Amino acid sequence: MLRQRTLKSVVKATGVGLHSGVKVSLMLRPAQPDTGVVFRRVGDTRLASCLEKDGVKVATVEHLMSALAGLGIDNIYVDVDAAELPIMDGSAAPFAFLLQSAGIEEQNAAKKFLRVKKTVEVKDGDKWARLSPLDGFTLDFSIVFNHPAVDRAASRARIDFADQSYLREVARARTFGFMQDVETLRDQGLALGGSLENAIVMDEYRVLNSDGLRYADEFVKHKILDAIGDLYLAGHPLLGAFSAHKSGHALNNLLLRELLTDASAWELVSFQRAEEAPGNIARLYPQLA
Repeated sequence: MLRQRTLKSVVKATGVGLHSGVKVSLMLRPAQPDTGVVFRRVGDTRLASCLEKDGVKVATVEHLMSALAGLGIDNIYVDVDAAELPIMDGSAAPFAFLLQSAGIEEQNAAKKFLRVKKTVEVKDGDKWARLSPLDGFTLDFSIVFNHPAVDRAASRARIDFADQSYLREVARARTFGFMQDVETLRDQGLALGGSLENAIVMDEYRVLNSDGLRYADEFVKHKILDAIGDLYLAGHPLLGAFSAHKSGHALNNLLLRELLTDASAWELVSFQRAEEAPGNIARLYPQLA
């Protein structure tokens, strides 16, 4: 069967919070089957996905959530000593490296998928996001920023995990921002930890990072990376097709809420035999040695 996964060992890291600018210590620990992803502290979705319970917040979780989804980690404890996860290099790749360093272990319990049964869509002006039924998992995203550097890059990307690798095609795409927005964001107490080391930064005309872009379509690829993390907040990997235009964390979150509030739009499924699973899902979660 397609089994649930956790870590083999504990792994730790430190970094800086993108918005807070403070040092953050992170510990990732194994968890028992059916635990899910549990954040522990030892909301606001303007620029990041934020979890809140009983007044305690943990923000900027989407890059770690994306890595967990991409590597098929179902059960894990995430201990953090600040109100925000470290931004690392602005992508999901460092988190994926941490998870692989800890080792991934299959558990004696079937992985549960959230299967989309009917199309659900949300809109905000010319922005929209949609989930549709599909025996697999694909993402199709388009962006418009009216900026020379973004316009020169590909503005649309489609990822189908039947033949594309999360680690190769998505995980290294970094978050991005504009120099002219930095002062405004910092006045709002945001982006205090942002730098050329953890984001693609642009002035009015070009990318300022000396190493340029990691992918020709890195801007839209990062939007896909974020969407994978946002959707994994459902608590289970999705079986469905995600498509969006100019969407962000808030709209992705609204889409997930719309799906989950309609009991007829989804169901939980598992596969006792790997060959029963849709082809690209079996490839996304190959059996571990």
